[in-house]
Amino acid sequence: MEKIRINAMAKINLGLDVLRRRENGYHDVKMIMQTVNIYDTLDFVKKDEPGIVVKVDAMELPTDENNLIYKAAKLLYDKCGMDKGVEITLTKRIPIAAGMAGGSTDAAAALVGINRLFELGLSMDELKQIGVKIGADVPYCIEGGTALSEGIGEILTKLPDAPDCFVVVAKPEISVSTKYVYENLHANELKYHPDIDGMTEAIRQGDLDGVCKRMENVLETVTETKYPVISQIKQLLKDAGAENSLMSGSGPTVFAIFKDEEAAKNALEKVRESGLVKQSFVTVFAKETQIQV
Repeated sequence: MEKIRINAMAKINLGLDVLRRRENGYHDVKMIMQTVNIYDTLDFVKKDEPGIVVKVDAMELPTDENNLIYKAAKLLYDKCGMDKGVEITLTKRIPIAAGMAGGSTDAAAALVGINRLFELGLSMDELKQIGVKIGADVPYCIEGGTALSEGIGEILTKLPDAPDCFVVVAKPEISVSTKYVYENLHANELKYHPDIDGMTEAIRQGDLDGVCKRMENVLETVTETKYPVISQIKQLLKDAGAENSLMSGSGPTVFAIFKDEEAAKNALEKVRESGLVKQSFVTVFAKETQIQV
């Protein structure tokens, strides 16, 4: 095998709670993660000359050691003592700085892709152990599907596939720093916490209504306050017939759940006509996160 292509799926948070801030600055979280069928594509090609080359089609992303794809590849190279080189080309579709784990899923795809391309034989758990050194979401992005995420995000419990539905995803023009959101979240002063346990049970029961009525994200207390456009998009989608609408991750991307595909497409048109969004999609839940093409 001289080359391989991997599709790296985006994620949304069906529910996101922050339990406490640790002394080291990290936060303990409890959230339901879900991959959706919006993806970046990574093409891997073996090279005889040593070294890691990363190419991207998005000018705002670095291609050096500051790129998470490069960091992931370097960790694998160092661990396995590899002597052959690799060229990785990223085709970007997932919104950037959007709360959809675009960087983390690309890093996860780099680990999976290099492992397969060079037949390194590392297990999923070994890749996750490497991935958490890059970011807390990377282990989940290696696994994908529907999962309960705890700790700083690295403790994962695989759940049954969430009930089928249609998802409208809408990102406004702004980008949000995850670091800024967590630094301005007063976790110990939160007046409510989402019912993550109830949502977990609803997923196990295949109860879409039960999932939708429990959709909450405590990070909205920071991001929505700073960027009111998030509230506007959520309300627009609810008015268009969504079962519920929520900000994903630290934002600013908003998603909404629909039972009917036509209703989802109509809502997409409304949100595009509003002028409030830069990127928008109708998609569905994905069962996997790293798909070899």
